[in-house]
This record gives sequence, C-alpha cells and structure tokens, in this order.
Amino acid sequence: MGDQLNLKVLPTPNANALKFVVGRRLSDGRSRTFRSAEEAAGHPLAAGLFAVPGVVQVFVLNDFITITRDPAASWEEIAGRAEAAIRECLAGV
Repeated sequence: MGDQLNLKVLPTPNANALKFVVGRRLSDGRSRTFRSAEEAAGHPLAAGLFAVPGVVQVFVLNDFITITRDPAASWEEIAGRAEAAIRECLAGV
C-alpha cells in the first residue's frame, strides 16, 4: 500500500507560518492551537511537529495544519522535517 497522503505546502500572509494541507479531515470543525510541546503532549500529530527544532506553534483545523516557526529558524531546516512528521503520524490513518 503506497503513501496516499496528498500533502500540499502553502505560504501564508505570515512569513513565519506555513500551511500544510493534508486532504483528509483532522478535526471536527473546531480548531486546536498548541503553543508548546507540553500542550501538544496528548496529541500525536502536534507532539511530532514540536519535535522538529524551530517549531513554536501548531494550529490544526479541518484538513490542514499551520506551523509557526521561531523567526531565527529557517524553513529549509523545518519544512522537510515537518512534512516527514505529518506523513509518519498520518500513515496509518
């Protein structure tokens, strides 16, 4: 069985945030915002994203995740690792 996750990475008006559209429902229509690894502890997807150095906030709604980085971190270092964490977490879903 191949990877069927249709993941798209889109810019946002905030240069420190990227939107990852996953093409499948992640929430019941209510948003969840995680501002620390401690807040994300009970949410495997958010916790996996906080394991990526430079991630400072994770927002989950409907079929997308918005990740906010520390302005001192580069997207080149974060985006690929964040995408891998999303794919890993959603692989069996």
